[in-house]
Amino acid sequence: MPAIELNAMRAQGAGGQNVNKVSSAIHLRFDIRIAAIPEYVKQKLLSGSDKRVTQEGILIIKAQSHRTQEMNKQDALDRLTTILIEAGKLQKARRATRPTRGSQIKRVDSKVKSGRTKALRKKVDY
Repeated sequence: MPAIELNAMRAQGAGGQNVNKVSSAIHLRFDIRIAAIPEYVKQKLLSGSDKRVTQEGILIIKAQSHRTQEMNKQDALDRLTTILIEAGKLQKARRATRPTRGSQIKRVDSKVKSGRTKALRKKVDY
């Protein structure tokens, strides 16, 4: 079985004569486990919470927004490419930082100012 399998089917939803007669929707099945992609990309796709990935490790994309089969096929392949590129991006490791002295002083000053403003709202005792 190849890594990418494309099947034509009838599109769902409302439409005219064209949608009822022509198999213009494309069902793309991408087998992640046998695909020639780096191992870390496979792990990211399989471990993610993407509902398009089945238990067997197959990514399913359904393209039916265009009128022609060719355009839907191209749309499905473009969406697959986008998913693979996003999964291939490595996140930079976050380095823990501390707030600067100036930002700490500014935060405390704003809290003091807010407290003074609220104190002025109290009833006045004579």
